[in-house]
Amino acid sequence: MQNSERKRQEELVQLYQQNLSDKKLPKLTETGFKLFSQFEEDGLLLYLFSLLGMTKKTFIEFGADDGINSNSANLYFHHDFEGLFIDGNEKALERGRYFFQKYGNKKIKQPVFEQAFITAENINEIFEKAGFTGEIGLLSIDIDGNDYWVWKAIEVVSPQVVIIETHNEFGMNDIIVPYDPDYFYPGKHPTYHGASPVAMTKLAKKKGYRLVGANELGFNLIYLRNDLLPDEISEITVNAVLQHPSNAEARARFEEVKNWEYVSE
Repeated sequence: MQNSERKRQEELVQLYQQNLSDKKLPKLTETGFKLFSQFEEDGLLLYLFSLLGMTKKTFIEFGADDGINSNSANLYFHHDFEGLFIDGNEKALERGRYFFQKYGNKKIKQPVFEQAFITAENINEIFEKAGFTGEIGLLSIDIDGNDYWVWKAIEVVSPQVVIIETHNEFGMNDIIVPYDPDYFYPGKHPTYHGASPVAMTKLAKKKGYRLVGANELGFNLIYLRNDLLPDEISEITVNAVLQHPSNAEARARFEEVKNWEYVSE
């Protein structure tokens, strides 16, 4: 099963690279599929890394629990990406270690699993101690809380692609929940955490990235570093990724906390 899926995806990579050569690229929204990811992120990321030529086969992902249902597992199993999973739940990490050892990719090293409670203050040290610095392929962030502040703090790695969860309940508002190094989900309210897609995209631009896509529901945003594929993959607007009908329902949940404390940068 794994060999047939690998072959299928390798053929997809070749197709996308031929599309690139022919200047007949499909839209990113047409390339999604789900294998390990929460939604169709596996396909979206494969498309981008196919166009990038798989030049940096390294990932860092945190907030993915055991790493199995993650944005990086497909890249590990079928495209030989090595990487680092970080989570605060040691039991989840034990499940991940067992799964990746049992079904692992024999061509490469097993992923590194690090237990840590992530803050803006310690994130760079965690990366360095685990041996991950410099340019990497993928950075995936989903910690249901200080995602914005942690990405802002990251300095020791330069990802080609960043996928990060935003709070689409906040709609087109430019707002961020203030930083709390002790925050643990759900905090004071399950809707009161994180940053809006607008605020996250402003941060991305400051860090040298452009918004190129998202999952269909519009909360996992995908950013590409500005020096990569500047003519092939265009920047899109935040509004363009918030068109799914579920976003109206999500924005309704914001009413309960709309008068709470927020910041913008």
